Amino acid sequence: MAGLKRTPLFPQYRAFSEMRRIDFGGWELPVHYYGIQLEHEAVRQQAGLFDVSHMGEIYVTGQFAETMLQRLTTNDLARLYDGKAQYTLMCQEDGGVVDDLLVYRLSADQFMLVVNAANVQKDIDWLEEHLIGDVTLANRSDATALLSLQGPKAQRILQSVTDAPLDKLKPLHFIGETEVCGLPVLLSRTGYTGEDGFELYVGADSACGLWSRLLEAGEPAGLLPAGLGARDTLRFEAALPLYGQELSASISPLEAGLLPFVKWSKGDFIGRDALRRQFGEGIPRRLVGLEMRDRGIPRAHYPVCDGDVRIGEVTSGTQSPTLKRSLGLALVPAAYAEPGTELQVDIRGKRLRAEVVRTPFYRRA
Repeated sequence: MAGLKRTPLFPQYRAFSEMRRIDFGGWELPVHYYGIQLEHEAVRQQAGLFDVSHMGEIYVTGQFAETMLQRLTTNDLARLYDGKAQYTLMCQEDGGVVDDLLVYRLSADQFMLVVNAANVQKDIDWLEEHLIGDVTLANRSDATALLSLQGPKAQRILQSVTDAPLDKLKPLHFIGETEVCGLPVLLSRTGYTGEDGFELYVGADSACGLWSRLLEAGEPAGLLPAGLGARDTLRFEAALPLYGQELSASISPLEAGLLPFVKWSKGDFIGRDALRRQFGEGIPRRLVGLEMRDRGIPRAHYPVCDGDVRIGEVTSGTQSPTLKRSLGLALVPAAYAEPGTELQVDIRGKRLRAEVVRTPFYRRA
C-alpha cells in the first residue's frame, strides 16, 4: 500500500498476524485484528481499544476564536466552558454539510476541533476563508495520536492506570492535562460506538507506549484492539452518522435527523437561512431506519423503492452483530419516513421487502 499515510501506531500492527488493512481515505488502517464480530462483541460486552489517530486536530486560538466558530458551526458554543466538548456541524450557505466535528473548549480563547480525517485540509481551507480579528489556526494532526477506549468495562480498565477522577468526568467533558500509564494525555469522555468510553489524545511519540500499556492493563477484563470494521458496525447500530454517507455537501443536518444540534436561538451562522427555510417549508428528505423483511442485507447506495419507483437509497447497512437482524439507514422522501411504512430495497436486481423502523437500532442499558 505504497503512498498511504500511517498513524504513529503502525509499528504495533505487526504484532497481529490475522490483521487485515485497507486504504481508508488515504490511510493504511486495520479493518480488524482478530475479526469484526469478535471485536464488536468485545466493545458491547467488555471493552475495545481503537487507533483513531487518523482524525484531525485543529487548534483555533485568539480573542475572537469563539465569535468566529459561533458563526461557522450550528450548535451554540456559548454553552461551552473550560473542560466541556460539543458535537456540532459546519455548513455551507445552502445548508449542506462541510463536516461534522467535536469542539473542545480549552480556554476562553483556545478551542480544539476534532475533524474527520478525509476533511482535514478542506476544513482548514474553510476556516482560513472565514478568519477574523486575531484568530490563528494550528494543525496538530500529525503530532497527535488518538486512542479510543470503549465499552462497559472501559472506566474500570482506565481507572487502573490513572489517578484522574473518572467517576466525576461526565459525557462530553474532558481533562486537559492528566496522566494515563504515566504519559501526559488530554482525556475525554467521548466516543463513537454507542457505549460509554474515553478518548485519549497523546503526543505521537508516546502513542505506542500508551497502546501497549492499555492493552496489558485491560487483558484480564477482556479488552481487545478493534479496527475500522467494528467501529463502523458499532456506530451504525447506534445510528451515529458517518460523513460521506449520512452527511455530505448535499445532505443537510435536518435531513440527517440532527436538529438537536442546530440552535436557531444563538443567532446567525453560515447556512442558517437555508436550514431555517428548509425547516419551515418541510424537510424534504429524512434519514430513516430500515429492517429487511425478506432475506438480504441492505448495503450503501442500494436503491430504495416504492413499487417500481426509486425513491431514495441506503446510506449504510449491515447484518447487525448485536441484534442479528439485517438493518439499514436510508435517505427517503419525508412522506415515507413514518415507522411501519413498507418499502423495498433493490439488492442486485431483486426488490426485497423492508420496513421503516425507529432508530437508534441499539441503545445501551
